[in-house]
Amino acid sequence: MNLITDIKLKKYFSITEKALKKAKIKIPERTHLHVVAMDFYNMAELYFNDAKHFEQKGNLVNAFAALNYAHGWLDAGARLGLFDVKHDSKLFTVD
Repeated sequence: MNLITDIKLKKYFSITEKALKKAKIKIPERTHLHVVAMDFYNMAELYFNDAKHFEQKGNLVNAFAALNYAHGWLDAGARLGLFDVKHDSKLFTVD
């Protein structure tokens, strides 16, 4: 199916919300990479919030796109080792 439905959008909101809750910064605070990890996480949160905004406006296409960006930031951070995701290869592309 090539449609972004409310059901599909709700599913991806749930997946990305779980990923946001699971991803924990694992880089020590006094390092440059901690700042990078915080930036990755912040970008994910911002895009997640953008997705909510677009959904409220009825713009499901941009909401879905923003969710994909949000999850992309989290996934990239997990792959780089910035986040501890407990080896969760269902929510992240790890292991």
